[in-house]
Amino acid sequence: MELSDLLKTLLDKRGISDIESFLNPDYSSLHDPMLLPDMGKALARFLAAMERNERIAIYTDFDCDGVSAATVFSDFLEKIGYTNAEIYMPHRDNEGYGFHEQAIRELHSRGTSLIITADVGIAAAKEVRVANELGVDVIITDHHEVMNEMPRAYAIVNPKLSGLALSGVEGYPFPHLCGAAVAYKFVQAALKEGRERGLEQFLKIPEGWEKWLLDVVAIATVADMVPLVGENRVLVHYGLRVLRRTRRPGLAALAQATRLRLTEITEDDIGFSIAPRINAASRMDNPDLALKLLTTQDPLEANRLAEQLEQLNTKRKTTVATIVRSAKKRARERFAEDSPVTVLGDSAWKPALLGLAANSLMNDRGGVVCLWGRDAAGNLKGSCRSDGAVSLSDLFQSAPDAFLQFGGHAHAGGFTVSSEQVHTLHEALMRAVANFQSATAPSIVEGLSHDISVPLSTVSNSLIKEISLLSPFGMGNPKPIFHIPEARITGVRAFGKEKNHVEVMLECATTGRIVRAFEFFKQPASFTFLPAAGTSADLLATVERDSYRGPAAVSLRIVDFLPVC
Repeated sequence: MELSDLLKTLLDKRGISDIESFLNPDYSSLHDPMLLPDMGKALARFLAAMERNERIAIYTDFDCDGVSAATVFSDFLEKIGYTNAEIYMPHRDNEGYGFHEQAIRELHSRGTSLIITADVGIAAAKEVRVANELGVDVIITDHHEVMNEMPRAYAIVNPKLSGLALSGVEGYPFPHLCGAAVAYKFVQAALKEGRERGLEQFLKIPEGWEKWLLDVVAIATVADMVPLVGENRVLVHYGLRVLRRTRRPGLAALAQATRLRLTEITEDDIGFSIAPRINAASRMDNPDLALKLLTTQDPLEANRLAEQLEQLNTKRKTTVATIVRSAKKRARERFAEDSPVTVLGDSAWKPALLGLAANSLMNDRGGVVCLWGRDAAGNLKGSCRSDGAVSLSDLFQSAPDAFLQFGGHAHAGGFTVSSEQVHTLHEALMRAVANFQSATAPSIVEGLSHDISVPLSTVSNSLIKEISLLSPFGMGNPKPIFHIPEARITGVRAFGKEKNHVEVMLECATTGRIVRAFEFFKQPASFTFLPAAGTSADLLATVERDSYRGPAAVSLRIVDFLPVC
């Protein structure tokens, strides 16, 4: 295809050399799932359990990635007609994150002899020992980093472990899959193996059926903020296609409840509308609500569940806003603006909501932000967020004595502390940051850089259509940041229920057209140049389709205002 100069510039900025495969992702380019460590061993054990009608438990995390992984396994088991199985997701508040001994014992008491985890388990060496002692085999499918001791599970399917060659396999070429994508790979491999063995329940399934699972794989991949490059780009590209014509009444109901046009859904809609509502189930109530929504075939039940999630999400937003206000006030009082670590807590704060609050505070202050609260069992638990200058997974391992438990990624993590440790947590993390420089986590702070300069007159649906060829956007493939010189400001106002978002109206000098620019959780004073009616400024922004204002509406998402050069 003939590329415009703008697209050529943007592709060059991203260092894209194989332009054809980038602009036209190919499903057949997905890597062979059998390359994943221990996949062959895991499949053999799973198929043996099926042949013997053993009771199988699928144990998943409770966040959007975990719920999506549970959906992948649930749909698969239903499709092959295997009924001696159950999905187990721990309750976020009552049990907390992880693979729990009490849950293992409960599953064993119900006759379970094989547990397959999804999006969890790689840090559960102690718990896997308990399962082994009970005679329960554990297959771990996960994507998190190994923090300490490797669990002695029957099999561990994790792209991050490829370099260890656990089963003599050279390795999986792409380490950045989310938990639901690893589950999808397991299903892909199981379907192929089952057909090759001539098993009746697999032979009756149409070739390519598993592609219908890609809608939830795309949701999980976007929600878990893994890099949208390589294989993830392919999964989300095709997942969005499936999502736009999804067979799930629950997703159709959720789209209707959030005023999304399902046929035009984008990765932004996943990140800002779908994923938060799926997560609201575990943050405010029970993750089973979200799993039921994604797996039900009853439109009436789907509408009821979507309404429940909408109500929970509204309640969640209000509660998080209260925590954020309090945390920001305390942070200003206790820590310098340039402090690399911010640690705050309150026994009244709900741990399930602290990842969202920590992210908001991190966006405001930068650095590492850790917030803790008390769960229903009385444990002190919290969440951390990093701006990318320091990898949290590395930071945690540099200060292991500061926690009872910890885990996570470079940018997000969770922890449990004792009542004694919590008083020295800030000092411990400050020492770790001072003595530690991340060798693995590149900074995601991009400063005031931009991709290309364009006049305000070019901000239109045509521009959106052109740059959409580079989508899906996300980690590793950010939206283009445009520099718009000498934008005339005609109005500035705060909007939102709490007036905590900013809207700036801009006038195009050549056409007189008014273009809306906005940003959430910002005030005019947040920018390098204070925007005010009657002034002009250089603007750094991304271009957004403003679906709430109509199908043809276009807005600018503000990165920063700068003085006119």
